[in-house]
Amino acid sequence: MAPARKLSSLPAGYKEDHSKGAMLRFEDSLPRLPVPTLEETAKRYLKSVHPLLSQTEYDATTKAVNDFVAPGGRGETLQKRLIERRERPDVKNWIYEWWNDAAYMSYRDPVVPYVSYFYSHRDDKKRRNPAKRAAAIATAVLEFKKMVDGGSLEPEYMKKLPMAMSSYEWMFNCSRVPKKPADSNTKYPFKENQHIIAIRKNQFWKIPHEINGKQLNTSELELQFKRIYEKAEKAPAVGTLTSQNRDVWSDVYLKLKASSDVNAASVEAIESASFIVCLDDASPVTLEERAHQYWHGDGANRWFDKPLQFIVNDNGTSGFMGEHGMMDGTPTHRLNDYANQQIFSNALPFDDPNIRSDLPNPKPLRFEISKELQQDIDDAQAHFSRQIGAHELRVQAYQGYGKGLIKKFKCSPDAYVQMIIQLAYHKFYGKNRPTYESAATRRFQQGRTETCRTVSDESVAFCSAMADADATAEECQKLLRAAIDAHVKYISDASDGRGVDRHLFGLKKCLKEGEDVPALYQDPAYTYSSTWFISSSQLSSEYFNGYGWSQVVDDGWGLAYMINENSIQFNVCSKGLGSDKMSFYLSEAASDMRDIMLPTLEASKAKL
Repeated sequence: MAPARKLSSLPAGYKEDHSKGAMLRFEDSLPRLPVPTLEETAKRYLKSVHPLLSQTEYDATTKAVNDFVAPGGRGETLQKRLIERRERPDVKNWIYEWWNDAAYMSYRDPVVPYVSYFYSHRDDKKRRNPAKRAAAIATAVLEFKKMVDGGSLEPEYMKKLPMAMSSYEWMFNCSRVPKKPADSNTKYPFKENQHIIAIRKNQFWKIPHEINGKQLNTSELELQFKRIYEKAEKAPAVGTLTSQNRDVWSDVYLKLKASSDVNAASVEAIESASFIVCLDDASPVTLEERAHQYWHGDGANRWFDKPLQFIVNDNGTSGFMGEHGMMDGTPTHRLNDYANQQIFSNALPFDDPNIRSDLPNPKPLRFEISKELQQDIDDAQAHFSRQIGAHELRVQAYQGYGKGLIKKFKCSPDAYVQMIIQLAYHKFYGKNRPTYESAATRRFQQGRTETCRTVSDESVAFCSAMADADATAEECQKLLRAAIDAHVKYISDASDGRGVDRHLFGLKKCLKEGEDVPALYQDPAYTYSSTWFISSSQLSSEYFNGYGWSQVVDDGWGLAYMINENSIQFNVCSKGLGSDKMSFYLSEAASDMRDIMLPTLEASKAKL
């Protein structure tokens, strides 16, 4: 967890407002997301597309960009409108609403597998019993929840600057709600909704986590989970409805609630719950089996619209699934890291044996399912099976080395692993294609993410040299360092709000109805350069043994990775493109890069 810092170490402009609580004390004084100048975005954009285009294509793109940014051109008008929006006192972040809508709420494909993501937890040898494991996780998560609800959670920091914590408000007692043309989110007051939902055999159970003003301890929670394991009976898979296309689910959602008061009350109990614990009747062992279980399971024992679902299997293995709409991975990463850290270090009174004799039984939520609704459930299950069946997932748990050695090479571990990915892709296809890496912009008010465009002239030169039998190890090593430097520069700019993708998106959003779309946006290079053939991101925790999500285009890859001290783990996802091969190439690329870099260590030792 990020340590508390005294105000004296903060740069000018940051103020602490203690009336907001520790968690949000910096929120109002965080800088606003900047609008880069047209000139710098034009330059950065052209640099980013150069390695992706032929000379003829690049010339056409250069002309479209120059026309757009020319004095008196269309870009100037749109830039002026965007700056006006940024300066409005009621707008904390010029892209926040636009982005949440375009990237998440208006997105109509199912949230699973296309939007949600998962973490796989390390095994807890003390708690092989699933009721015990579920109770410990629930206890630790409730402890974190207290800090979020009470506002005492210490903010995170990036390069010693406080980060936006506003998205934590969408963590507990929330749900995504299907609607046309765009979904919405609902948030319930935590004091009136002190319950969690457990799902077993598709049946939803309500467990109050506070009774008579006192939170249930771990033994009491364990008893409640045990009761559910004993009493749960196979029920219609109502949760599967949340795996549907969002428009289909929007229609069924209204029907489900309108068909009976019982159904409406059950849906509200789920949406208002603090979080969900899914008690799955699976026993995954391998990393791949676990990844499948947490990423999607059987599509039934879930409510995919909830931002937090903790999954516990019959063999005591556990993981997490997150809905991405209002929160990126960093807050849920911190939550899961904290919960596991508390459990592994026994930091909470998990072993308190006292159980109140008047503990009421958990209540199953009832659903009245008509023939028509049962047909909707069957349709959703068939749709889910088709979606998941089209995907291939592989885990490459590379044990050759990790950030320990990469740091000895004096390289940024993240940029280094991005180059492993570029090299693996080049081995597979003989060329490089547009690649997305997530860069956090949370040092700004309501900050979320910006795109880091990984492919550069330098990264392509490096990959080409590695494929060239005549290139020497020394040449390749120099080109690798140049590629890493270029990547670090781009991701630093992106985190400072100076990428190209969000700015160009914002300018386009400033077009008024009836206005022609500038040539820049009609240029094929604009669409191609933001078609993410690789969607990649890093989150690392010593308490996770997996993390991932899907590809974002049908002929692309979802590559999630964790960089540990002595290993690098990749979650490789695609729609039948050959995930086995990509997994092999990632391993081969990592070893090839180590081989060209090791002599540099020996050379520096020789100098000593």
